[in-house]
Amino acid sequence: MLLAFDVGNTNIVLGVFDEGKLVTNWRLETDNRKSADEYGMIINQLFSYEGLKITDITDVIIATVVPSILYTLQHLSTKYFRRKAIVIGPGIKTGLVIKYDNPKQVGADRIVNAAAAVEKYGGPMIIIDLGTATTFCAVTENAEYLGGTIAPGLKISSDALFEKTAKLPRVELEEPGQVICRNTNTSMQSGLVYGHMGMVDFIVRRMKDELKAYGKTDKEPIVIATGGLANLIDNGIDCIDYVDKLLTLEGLEILYRKNKNRRKPLSSEEIRKETASFEEKALKNRP
Repeated sequence: MLLAFDVGNTNIVLGVFDEGKLVTNWRLETDNRKSADEYGMIINQLFSYEGLKITDITDVIIATVVPSILYTLQHLSTKYFRRKAIVIGPGIKTGLVIKYDNPKQVGADRIVNAAAAVEKYGGPMIIIDLGTATTFCAVTENAEYLGGTIAPGLKISSDALFEKTAKLPRVELEEPGQVICRNTNTSMQSGLVYGHMGMVDFIVRRMKDELKAYGKTDKEPIVIATGGLANLIDNGIDCIDYVDKLLTLEGLEILYRKNKNRRKPLSSEEIRKETASFEEKALKNRP
């Protein structure tokens, strides 16, 4: 079985795959103060609840946009699963042609999403990830990753309103049902949610035009949305073709299949050295 980690700024999503099929998944709060042992105990409890065992895991893959937590999870992998985790980054086979000015700057989650979407849907496409940040990625029908747009996510915008103003409250992120609102809470919800919908709709229209111009084609790009807030935004606009909440996890399994043939088991001595190295690095990087 494969254990996949999708580490975002707000949440860690874990998934267990058995022969390519997602068996179960969980969502944890991202906390770079936790040690490998703390995460190990949490995962052991989750496994126990689902009738799984730590020994069922034969490999581990990690995609993270939080560098400070990487060494902790690498330490976790070597100590509890006796495997040196595959980490999404330079040198990983993705099947994509990265056209970014500096490919090393592309977030691991964006690459994983693009690789998954190419295999599942085919291009050209626009991938929207509605998480802590809202990202838009453009991919051609030849699997060229062109780049995209990064905007503040809904939660960041909501937190900023609450933290940077004297009287505005913290509000739930939900549709108020109208834009002419008669109280502060629904007025904020309207601005946040409908404003985000408007941004998504505008950027998608511009990206479609640029994708068609780049490929010199009239083929309409497919639009895929993922992330925790995808359903909320999809409810109010027509530009999204598919909502795929598990796109990143499935992408990790796809990239694992592309890279697993280069894997080899670690010896006991290698595990000891790797564990000690990652533990030291995790301690240095912990806040």
